[in-house]
Amino acid sequence: MGTIPAGEFKKGIKVQIDNEPYEMLECNFVKPGKGQALYHTKLRNLLRGTMFQKTYRNGDSLDTADVHRNDGVYSYRDGDSYVFMDNSTFEQHSLPAAAVADDMRWLLEGATVGLLFWNGQLISMIPPQQVILKVTYTEPAARGNTATNVTKAATLETGVEVQVPAFIKDGDRVKIDTESGSYMERIQS
Repeated sequence: MGTIPAGEFKKGIKVQIDNEPYEMLECNFVKPGKGQALYHTKLRNLLRGTMFQKTYRNGDSLDTADVHRNDGVYSYRDGDSYVFMDNSTFEQHSLPAAAVADDMRWLLEGATVGLLFWNGQLISMIPPQQVILKVTYTEPAARGNTATNVTKAATLETGVEVQVPAFIKDGDRVKIDTESGSYMERIQS
């Protein structure tokens, strides 16, 4: 395992602090009039998702974390966990439902996902930025309601409910932004 000196800190690097992996979300360089240069960082724990800020001085360093990302596929749910297959090794890995429940609401079996590994162990799943899902239920649009920003609730095939424009009907396929959970567009079949 190598080390990264403070002068090489940048957004996106993976480091290890107290035997846990972190991703550096921000790094701001500050050079006061007197004294050493400072590096104000914002770090996210890759195991728990917690964030903290810490300031490092010129000359400090952090250990690199053995974190890598592979493409994978969501295979199936197994009790209280979800099973994913690594596309490069074809190995199956599972994650507890509590760790990925919020992201799983957008996925059907067979969906392509990103898999994040630390020391050879799966630690998290990254859903695609956008998904295309079928509307299983929505109320019909009210006649004459042609205003452009009128929305209504729609239930998608994964069971999640989102707001869609009034012209969407049962059976339509829609593109959803998984980060915000918002409707993007209707997909013509």
